Amino acid sequence: MKKANLTHAFDMMQHAFDMMQHETPMGRPMASWRIYDDLRQRILSLELPPGTALTRADLARKYDVSQTPLRDAMQRLDQDGLIRIYPQSKTLVTRINLAQIRQALFLRQALESEVVMKLTKERTASTVARLREIIALQREVATDKTQLRRFQELDEYFHFVMFEGAGHPNLHALLRSQTGDMDRVRRLQVHAEGRLRLILQGHERIVAAIENGDVDQAVREIRAHTHKPDDWADEYRALYKDYFT
Repeated sequence: MKKANLTHAFDMMQHAFDMMQHETPMGRPMASWRIYDDLRQRILSLELPPGTALTRADLARKYDVSQTPLRDAMQRLDQDGLIRIYPQSKTLVTRINLAQIRQALFLRQALESEVVMKLTKERTASTVARLREIIALQREVATDKTQLRRFQELDEYFHFVMFEGAGHPNLHALLRSQTGDMDRVRRLQVHAEGRLRLILQGHERIVAAIENGDVDQAVREIRAHTHKPDDWADEYRALYKDYFT
């Protein structure tokens, strides 16, 4: 894929994903959702690392909002487990919880197994085409060490498109609200071509099973793709002790 086409295709997908992130149930962006998503991304990217103190007055000035939308956004982040609000005291970015990661992985496997079952039975050509396009974009950036974040964003978009294709985008939002700790560990990873190659191969096998209408194979592939051993995050905890509980 030519560089200009790659940039255009990625920008289109990024715009679609951004719209999904900022969309409210009523279909209109609101200040609280905008603040929530920006703070969430800053936490997940480790711009705001675990243990960071958040001051409401400073945040209200940064986002140029009143306390009401800010309070709503922070309550959602608290529900996601990304911050902890101590009334009349302080608000801190939470440390990464390994037990929460294990629960998120269990939920992810359960939901995505059902999603690929539905996709395989329906075999919607447009969804398969979109998934293949994302794989092509991932392949283009996989060898560039400066593009790890973009590869990870495309990876998340791949899974969102599966949920959307199965008619359950809101379930992806539910899953996304539970995977904050897992996403933060992913941001601690460094570029490794071998690991990215395995992710690409997993995506290709999932799509092939869906396209072939092989339900059992599709479920096996998504479970293999989303499986992580219990000690998956241990190497990162050893390197970043202050980030973990």
